Amino acid sequence: MPAELHPAVDRMLKNFRFDHLPPALQEVSRPFHDLAHQLAETLSGPEVTKALDDLWSAKNWAVVAASTAVLEDATAKDGA
Repeated sequence: MPAELHPAVDRMLKNFRFDHLPPALQEVSRPFHDLAHQLAETLSGPEVTKALDDLWSAKNWAVVAASTAVLEDATAKDGA
């Protein structure tokens, strides 16, 4: 485990906050947050920042997919 997080890694971890999201989207985002912190705490080197960057992208797409599903569900209920 790195004794101290590299400043770039520390900055990247801030991208994984999820407390600002609605509860349904928090459930989607939380596992990415947890994995990001696990990776940052157990690995080191420049590859960690790349892994976090790719994980952040995956998290964003998962949240977009979930929010689209929530919107579609709300639209279907309104139209019913």
